[in-house]
Amino acid sequence: MTQRNVNGEQRRQPGNGRQAVTIAVTLKTLSIKDTRMCLIVFDWQPGAEQWLALAANRDEFHARPTASLHRWPGQPTLLAGQDLQQGGTWLGITQDLRFAAVTNIRLPNPPDNVRSRGELVTRYLNSTQTPAAFARSLLSEASQYGRFNLLCGTPEQLWYITNTPQPTAHAVTPGQHVLSNAWLDSDWPKARLARTQLQTWQGDQHQLTRLLNRRVPWPDQCLPDTGVTAELERLLSAQFITSARYGTRSSSSLIGRRQRLAIEEQLWLDNGESGQSRRFQVPD
Repeated sequence: MTQRNVNGEQRRQPGNGRQAVTIAVTLKTLSIKDTRMCLIVFDWQPGAEQWLALAANRDEFHARPTASLHRWPGQPTLLAGQDLQQGGTWLGITQDLRFAAVTNIRLPNPPDNVRSRGELVTRYLNSTQTPAAFARSLLSEASQYGRFNLLCGTPEQLWYITNTPQPTAHAVTPGQHVLSNAWLDSDWPKARLARTQLQTWQGDQHQLTRLLNRRVPWPDQCLPDTGVTAELERLLSAQFITSARYGTRSSSSLIGRRQRLAIEEQLWLDNGESGQSRRFQVPD
């Protein structure tokens, strides 16, 4: 069977394939200790009236304790959900129009004894550094964290940082981009679809929050090979994941217009039905 590697390049698998195991068993190997977004698509237009439109899905174990989008006690300028297991977040904004989001990179043999990726988002949001300065300062300690992609921005700057295969950082060019569990603009099927979906977006934030809504896995010949079983690769190929133990827990959106930034979060129940929805705009 033809497969694709993590960059989306095709390669031929051996005829016997990977060992078939149940998704429930395989999910035990994905007990990643920290929180992350799993699919982000955005349009970055610095200097324009609407300088940012971003949609994102967070996939996680249903049992992992999480707080929904809120103002953090003791950090009144910070608006974000919170991973109550490690204390970080996957996506957040501040009153002074800073924003950040993180995804993990899905590759075999994840490193042990690493710091939580969710810490990166709060570190940037609580700092006073420009995105460029923060990105450059992070490079020297990026290897202390699990494999990550980080976006950190203001209305004027947006930077991308990763620590895999080695720490690198660069400014994001204006235009549409997508970030999943590979690297920025990797050509995965659900990432390609996300670009198309964003191009058809009509400007409504409620619609943007729910943009990444394909729940059907992609055919095997389209899948990347990220070191998990074929069964799990199929499950994770959907934009919106539904399963008994793991799935899309929330969908979020950011819209930056003039000197305002709006964030909306839609929570999803274990069965994929909609739950609570919250929206904030900064500055107040």
